Amino acid sequence: MKVVNTHQAEAWNGYEGEHWADRYDRYDAMNGGFNGHLLDAAAIGARDRVLDLGCGNGQVTRLAANRARLGGATGVDLSGPMLDRARSLAAKEGVANVAFEQGDAQVYPFADAAFDVAISRFGVMFFADPVAAFGNVRRALREGGRLAFLVMSPLGETDLASVFAALPARDEPAVGHDGPLSLSDPARVREVLEGAGFTGVTTRKVEAEQVWGRDAQDAAEFFAGWGPIRYNYGAGEEIRTAVAEAMRPFERDGAVRLRSTAWLVTARR
Repeated sequence: MKVVNTHQAEAWNGYEGEHWADRYDRYDAMNGGFNGHLLDAAAIGARDRVLDLGCGNGQVTRLAANRARLGGATGVDLSGPMLDRARSLAAKEGVANVAFEQGDAQVYPFADAAFDVAISRFGVMFFADPVAAFGNVRRALREGGRLAFLVMSPLGETDLASVFAALPARDEPAVGHDGPLSLSDPARVREVLEGAGFTGVTTRKVEAEQVWGRDAQDAAEFFAGWGPIRYNYGAGEEIRTAVAEAMRPFERDGAVRLRSTAWLVTARR
């Protein structure tokens, strides 16, 4: 397996990937509210061949396969633990028209024009060279093929901002680099996609509710174990206590519910 995003490969095949695989239901509860926005924008037809980039535990891949009932969906991800989870969930749910491949989408040897549509739920923000990566994805799409993906918007526009405000001060990841906010600027998104040869680039803000846990304490335990938090702040009790206090105002209807926003991006080959 050829990999150029080596740091990401190490993370997603180590603690980070294992945390996501072991708590797949928690992460799907956190991000699943955006699924409808993404899948509707992708306009998946019954015979479409769908490519899911950074598919993780495969929830979106399986949902796409259900829409492409006479076609199919292929999920690609760096993470062995998450792909194992994706395969087991697909088998458990009886979704037969899916495949999961381990690889780096930036350099993965996709067959030319093998797919009708490429999608991603927060899986395309970490490329070492995003123009090269999206160029490789473009090659995998047929002429006129569609691209639809979700990326993070600035945290200050979300309820999560107040949770981060309760943590010790840290520099926010820089826009334009290979981090979670690398595509949080629509101008940067357009620059990358047009540089990769895509046309008709559109970007619009969408909103969804994220469920972080049963109550503030449960949500804080989950949040503190999240890879970026554990890496930047450690796993001390003081972090969990601060997060629990920040999340308590968002307890509602038996869960901690945070309003979140994202950029929904579409383009064509």
